[in-house]
Amino acid sequence: MSLKKAYLIVILVLLIDQISKIYIKTHFMLEERVRVFSWFQIYFIENEGMAWGAELPSWLGGKLALTVFRIFAVVGIGWWLNDAIKKGQSKYLIVSISLILAGAFGNIIDSVFYGLIFDHSHGQVATLFSDNPYGTMFHGKVVDMLYFPLFDGNFPSWFPIWGGQHFSFFNAIFNVADAAISIAVGILIVFNKKAFAK
Repeated sequence: MSLKKAYLIVILVLLIDQISKIYIKTHFMLEERVRVFSWFQIYFIENEGMAWGAELPSWLGGKLALTVFRIFAVVGIGWWLNDAIKKGQSKYLIVSISLILAGAFGNIIDSVFYGLIFDHSHGQVATLFSDNPYGTMFHGKVVDMLYFPLFDGNFPSWFPIWGGQHFSFFNAIFNVADAAISIAVGILIVFNKKAFAK
């Protein structure tokens, strides 16, 4: 696979990711949701950028350290993509690296710039290129909106530990960038031998 095709994947995923995030940010208030199907909702939330909304402790540098780390990670992934193409690695691997690069870069854009270009979404729809932005450079929040509550109910009373307790699956709310990374990991797991074939 050529470098041009790999970058085309990266650009397409980035465009879909950023267009969807900007649309949600400029049309939804925080925690507003729209039920598309019983198993799929558009549900607008924001997080500091780690998986499942976790935050890096302040003694480790907090949000700034996370954003800087991600920038270095994207540079490393970009180098890995170029190296894989030069070495003629499999399409499975190159597509996966391209998706991971696009996903990581998509969330970095939120972290680096969204605090500068949007005002807040609490009780209002955010304005793009606001005169009163909600944050500073490197301190933006990542926009998530895809929610798939496939199953919702209670564990049977006989079920060990959680018997009778409420559960729902799938609880994560994510974005296109997160989906790209997850798909890439899935490809690498399912097609492991083909992806890393010599």
